[in-house]
Amino acid sequence: MVYLDYNATTPVDPRVADAMAPFLHEEFGNPSSLHAYGEHAKTAVENARDHVAALLGCHTDEVVFTSGGSESNNAAIKGVAFTLRQKGYHIITTQIEHSAIHSPCKFLERLGFFVDYLPVDRYGLVKVSDVEAAIRPTTILISVMHANNEVGTIEPIQAIGQLARSRGILMHTDAAQSVGKIPTLVDDLKVDLLSIAGHKFYAPKGVGALYIRQGVQLEPLVHGAGHESGRRAGTENVPLIVALGKACELAAKELDSRWGHSLAMRDHLYDNLKKMFGRKLHLNGHPTERVPNTLNVSIEGQFGQELLKKIPEVAASTGSACHSQSREMSFVLRAMGVPEKVGCGAVRFSVGQWTTVGDIETVSELLQLRVLQSNARS
Repeated sequence: MVYLDYNATTPVDPRVADAMAPFLHEEFGNPSSLHAYGEHAKTAVENARDHVAALLGCHTDEVVFTSGGSESNNAAIKGVAFTLRQKGYHIITTQIEHSAIHSPCKFLERLGFFVDYLPVDRYGLVKVSDVEAAIRPTTILISVMHANNEVGTIEPIQAIGQLARSRGILMHTDAAQSVGKIPTLVDDLKVDLLSIAGHKFYAPKGVGALYIRQGVQLEPLVHGAGHESGRRAGTENVPLIVALGKACELAAKELDSRWGHSLAMRDHLYDNLKKMFGRKLHLNGHPTERVPNTLNVSIEGQFGQELLKKIPEVAASTGSACHSQSREMSFVLRAMGVPEKVGCGAVRFSVGQWTTVGDIETVSELLQLRVLQSNARS
């Protein structure tokens, strides 16, 4: 098997697993306890918070641990809405956000909030001018993802964040697909809220974080005791928090090398595919402004799902449910205006730190063997 689905989830880095292991066994204390067991756990949680803050370039008290990206997104969107609903009831987002953004927005619409879902261009980019035009006196939040999970396009978050700040509007970004791949310093991005999902950069599933800029008040998503400075109730999941902290520490140290390696592997695969399929190969997403590990391509005459069935040795993804009987193109590609005959052939290959040149060559050879030869026979 060749694993090229790092955008879906990443393997846990062995160094991350080693860091969390003691907190599954001998270091089992509750961080709220006053005895030594509790103190050890509390220290571990705060050390992890330090590493998350260092990766984001923020203060430690601006980091709230969550169960993952979906909870972070929900906490940000619902928290702003419930806190500021006396000030306004309008939210701006885009048509290509993850369901963890769209679903809470739809929920809020049922409660009387108004949400604008802005279009994107053929590369998946939202226009800053469209964001500005959508702003109303009642706008309380703008939420635009940092990098799209399907095509990898990087949105102009800094410009949108600066616009939001100039209008006194809170700015949130879902950075699940960018943290650990490209710089995500919150001051550079001009954001007030930022969501992290640990399993997208070599931590286990089930842990994440929400950056909340100092001075921003949010109604908690989970009520209870005063954990996380009263912003997220529930006894801290110490092993997973330690794991997230270690993943952030490693990401901060290795960001440049990971970027270079992913870019080399991704472009090597793309070059091979261009040689094989020529003009029948279509790149989905921005040619340069996208995360370095993501390659979303379509091959004319191929349905994405059926293409992957031809190469079961390769783990990759397709956002479209297109085959000879049914054609349900990815909502992201549809929003980008990708023609159906192209969009139905879309496959997302996403590489990571353990992808090798041998993996890329194996995938290329399998595609050549299974696709080109099957075309020749037909």
